[in-house]
Amino acid sequence: MTDRALAVVRAGALTTVQDRGRAGHAHLGVPRSGALDGPAAALANRLAGNPPDAALLETTLDGCSVRPRSTVTVAVTGAPCPVAVDGRPAAWGAPVRVRAGSVVDVGAARRGVRSYLAVSGGIAVDPVLGSRSTDLLSGLGPAPLTDGAVLPLGPPPVRHTHVDVAPQPAPPEELVLRVTLGPRHDWFTPAAVRTFTSRAYRVSPASNRIGLRTTGPALERATHRELPSEGMVLGAVQVPPDGTPVVFLADHPTTGGYPVIAVVRPADLPAAAQAVPGTPVRFVAVRRR
Repeated sequence: MTDRALAVVRAGALTTVQDRGRAGHAHLGVPRSGALDGPAAALANRLAGNPPDAALLETTLDGCSVRPRSTVTVAVTGAPCPVAVDGRPAAWGAPVRVRAGSVVDVGAARRGVRSYLAVSGGIAVDPVLGSRSTDLLSGLGPAPLTDGAVLPLGPPPVRHTHVDVAPQPAPPEELVLRVTLGPRHDWFTPAAVRTFTSRAYRVSPASNRIGLRTTGPALERATHRELPSEGMVLGAVQVPPDGTPVVFLADHPTTGGYPVIAVVRPADLPAAAQAVPGTPVRFVAVRRR
């Protein structure tokens, strides 16, 4: 019987299994999780012949290396990076056929932060609450990859992609995030709200899957009393005591006690997943739909 599995040769700085996430469990304190750059993950799956909700690997900055134990099709998308099979250059952003025992190397991101490696059949680790995603905050799902780990693969897809290569957006040189003000923008001075929507911030090196942290002008609060913990949503822009905004990403906590000045439009969050430290960030206020 063919061994449908993937051996990890080099795990990289932080490589996790992700899919579309485990929606609908916030009332249990479980965040959605899932791939931070959803469109890039969906494209990788499509190129590998998988359904869009198949689990795949999300790498951070320096990629990873894996060895399939059966012949598979792989595709790498997201942050542009070198791809090699047994040391020979292979295509990025396109399906690549890989023989059993060959080593697929996803190199360091040349631009952006996160690359996605899809393998035909998908990563078939056991789902938890309906998802195979690694959740770094709650610890649900499989642990981040380690050298020597072996991941099961699902059965090969019946249909294969007919796309040779697919265009993808480049990582942002400036991150523009459209926001709807509220629910707690009135906890800040009018000058602070103007600063938030007019001044430039930068992506902090402290950013992770939980939140995109920023550096820049501090936002002064008009209200200094304590705020009871409230529910938090994906894209909430929370302002901690130091006054610098934090944009909540896929592994965000489901409750929080710092005021939320605004919420980012969901369509703008994939770009946040690829913004390297130092990238300029602008928050642009838009009206509710």
